[in-house]
This record gives sequence, C-alpha cells and structure tokens, in this order.
Amino acid sequence: MKRLAALIFVSVLPLAALAQDVPEPAEYRMDAYRGPVPDTLQGATVLDTTTAHRLWQAREAAFVDVLPQAPKPENLPEGTIWRDKPRQSIPGALWLPNVGYGRIAEPTIAYFQRGLDLVTGGDPDHAVVFFCLQDCWMSWNAAKRALEWGYSNVYWFPDGTDGWQFEDFPLEVIKPLEPQPR
Repeated sequence: MKRLAALIFVSVLPLAALAQDVPEPAEYRMDAYRGPVPDTLQGATVLDTTTAHRLWQAREAAFVDVLPQAPKPENLPEGTIWRDKPRQSIPGALWLPNVGYGRIAEPTIAYFQRGLDLVTGGDPDHAVVFFCLQDCWMSWNAAKRALEWGYSNVYWFPDGTDGWQFEDFPLEVIKPLEPQPR
C-alpha cells in the first residue's frame, strides 16, 4: 500500500517540479543538441517570446536562425530528385544553417562571420537575436560564439520558432544564405 501511495504522489507532482535546472556550461555544447537548455547565457540577454516579438516588430534587432539543414546524401541513385526541407521561420530572419554546432570547420566559421557581417552591417554593436527551435543548443552555441567574436548586443531566444508559432506569430519560408558549407 505504501508503494501505491508513493507512486500516486509522484505521478501527481507538477512536471515543473521534476524538471532539473540545466547549468550553463563553460564551453560549447558538443553533442545532444536537442534537450533542455540553461536559462542563461553569460554576456547575452535571454528573450521570452513576447519580448522577441516586440524587438521584431520594432525592427530593433537582426534575427538569425541557426537550425541545421540536412545535407544531400552522396549515395542517392542517379536521377533522384533532392528537395531541401522548407524552413518556416521568423519573417525577415537570416538563416545560417549548421553554424550552431559546438565545433565548426573554417569554411563554416567564414560563412557564419559573413552572415553576421551582412545582418549587422559590420557593426558588432548592432543587436542580433539567435534562435533555432525550443530546447535546441544550436542557438545557444551560436550566440556564445558571437559574443566571443566581440558582438556586444547579443540576444538569445531559446523558445525559437516553436515558441513563436505557439503564440501564433507569423512565420514564412526562408532560404539559407548561400553558398553554405555542406
């Protein structure tokens, strides 16, 4: 009977009470990119969806989507048509896929820096918002990297397009900045 009572007690606890705080790591997240993220990013401002939407409406910040894009498989049979999956994102955002991994190659670094230069007009003090999906470390890594490169007005929007869509804010299909490293 005690076991049953304990099981009932645990099953009715609010899920939030069972959630663990995720500590902010000192380094980049190197794997398991989809999972609970920290509440903070040292040096950046963390945005909730309402505040991100206000910044977007006021056009006070550049929005950078860092959701990865699956590469075209090299072993497709000849004649196979490959279509990239369309990305529904925040209107006006620049999509820089694959820049949010913990370790990125030199061509990807150059691609990322070119994209940041484009959206900020070369001004490292220009406000820039990094996002992906909810519980995605890619945006955390990308924002952290921008801070290390000297960008001073960095925002991190951890709810990303999932939070944006939940609030029924507009989305549009965007294309990645080309050429992107594959």
